[in-house]
Parts: sequence; structure tokens; C-alpha cells
Amino acid sequence: MVHPGHHAPVRDRAAKAFGPKCTFAVREFRPALRVPFGQSYIGIVKRVLVTGANGFVGRNAVPDLIRLGYEVHAVVWGDAPPPEAREGLHVHRCDFFDYPAQRELVQGVKPTHLLHFAWYAVHGKFWTSGENLRWFDASVELVTNFAAAGGKRAVLAGTCAEYDWTHGYCSESGTPVIPATLYGSSKNSLRQMVEACAARLGFSQAWGRIFLLYGPREDPARLVPSIIRSLLRGEPARLTHGRQVRDFLHVTDVASAFVALLDGEVQGPVNIASGQPVTIREVAEIIGEKIGRKDLLEFGAIPVSGTDPPVLVADVKRLKDEVKWKPERGLDDGLGQVVDWWKANLGG
Repeated sequence: MVHPGHHAPVRDRAAKAFGPKCTFAVREFRPALRVPFGQSYIGIVKRVLVTGANGFVGRNAVPDLIRLGYEVHAVVWGDAPPPEAREGLHVHRCDFFDYPAQRELVQGVKPTHLLHFAWYAVHGKFWTSGENLRWFDASVELVTNFAAAGGKRAVLAGTCAEYDWTHGYCSESGTPVIPATLYGSSKNSLRQMVEACAARLGFSQAWGRIFLLYGPREDPARLVPSIIRSLLRGEPARLTHGRQVRDFLHVTDVASAFVALLDGEVQGPVNIASGQPVTIREVAEIIGEKIGRKDLLEFGAIPVSGTDPPVLVADVKRLKDEVKWKPERGLDDGLGQVVDWWKANLGG
């Protein structure tokens, strides 16, 4: 039985225990109730720790988790703005590279579930940055702390860059995993470590391999927003020939797929994608039609990178048949929504 005064001075005790690098916007910690994985959570708190909760995917996962009845503990970094306040959301600020602070956070929350999105993702730099190694180490620490706190199910964000891109069509069971970048290698190494830890420490795990995603608040330098911003400003959008075949999924669907994966029992790697092949040229032309400036699309204006594969499409059979998930937005609808967002936020 918990002593009645146990939770009263939580904010003071948290500040004392965690110090200035890890502060809390949470009223109390409640002791986690444990059930073996696979048994019903009816009547038992499902408490999820979400890293990168203010990031591109994480901010979209929070509302879905709350709708499913999770008590959501969102971790944000530094002075970054937190997710939108809502019932059932607790926000924590923590430097994940401060391992004592990270450990205290996990031990304090005692999550039953972990959804790990946080990683170094600066556009144009993340492929080769040494920050990948720091995030690998911090993520191993996180998973170890999660297991030590009694966690039961962990889902982490992987990447299509783990695959050998020369195969074009990527399936979890049939495509070789041969990363060509430090980013892909770091993610794949983390997947292997998580699988080994799960088998040894007795928790359930899954690994979502993200393909190409797009949506509001995406880095302006990335493909979809760069085209939209150029056309809205009446400037040419300089592109390659555009014949590369890709697999795009709206960020709200990416987040929804991760939540479905977390809330289920499927284990191991799962591709997070639409499974629908589309050329870069088709994507650009849809955007051009939405804005009414197809005339500003300059195909062939820049060369294709030597590392750019002609085809990169996901096999989504596991996602569809095992996770029982399918996207809500088609490409035309999704791109239209993003165009509307940039029309309202171009000056922001």
C-alpha cells in the first residue's frame, strides 16, 4: 500500500532528484501495475514514455496514444516547445546524454511501454554525423533502463536506410540488411541490440522502419516542402529528372502506424510505409497542380546523386496483415493538406 503522503511533494522531490537538467510538468507518479505481455491491460494503467515527443513524428503520435487510453509521458529536449497540452499528457524535459538523469526519469515514470523516436535528424548531416554514435549509446542506455524499471513493450523507430538499396523493393524477411551510411548502420546496430536485450531481459519489442514521410512542419529543405515553398513564392523548383520511384506516407499515418504497432503484439522489424510506388515527378506535378504553377517545375535542372537508388519501395504485408493497419490519407489528399498548411505558414 502506498503511503498517503507519498505523492504530495512530487514536484519538490523530482527537482531534488533530477536536478536542473531534468524537470517535470507532472503532478504525480503513480506506481506502475505489471502484467505479463500478451495478457489484458483492462483496468490497468498503460503508461508510455515517448521520446522525441515534440518532433516530426512524435507530436503526431501523442493524440493517438491518449485516445487509446495511454497515460503519456512525453520527453522533450532543452528549450524545445512541448506537445500541445491535453488531458492524460505529462511533459518531462531531460538531457538523454545525462545518463543519471535519464535513469532517474525512467525509474520515476516506470513506463509499461516505450516509444522511442528521438535521434539526430539535421537535414543533410544525419547520414554521416558522429551524433549517430552518441544516440546509439543513449538509446541502449534507455532500453536498459526501461527493462530495469519493469517495462513490457518497446517500439523504436528504424529506417529504410538499413536495407541494401540496390534491391529496390524492400521486405523485412527477404531484403538484405546492408546499410550504406553511418546513420543506417547505427540504427541497424541498435535494432540488433534491442532484440538481444529483449530476449535476455524478457520484454516485447518491435522496430518500425520508416520510408519516405512528409507532412506539416517538415524541414523546409526536404523534397516536398522545398517544392511547395518555391512554387508558392513564384520561384522555379529545380529538380532531377524525377523518374526515381519512391514510397511516401503522410506523417500522421506514420505516427498512427507506430501507435498501432506499440498497442499490438507483433515483434521484430516492420516496414512503415504506404507500399504504393510513385515517381518523384508525379509527386512534384501533384504539388504543381494544387498550387497552379506546374510551369515552375524544372525537371532535369540538377543531376541525380550517385547514391540515389532508382527504386525504393516497401513491402507492407506485415504492417497490413499482422499489425492490421492501413493509411487514412492518400497521396493526393495528403499533399493537398500540406500545401494548405504552407499557404498558412509560409511566412512563419
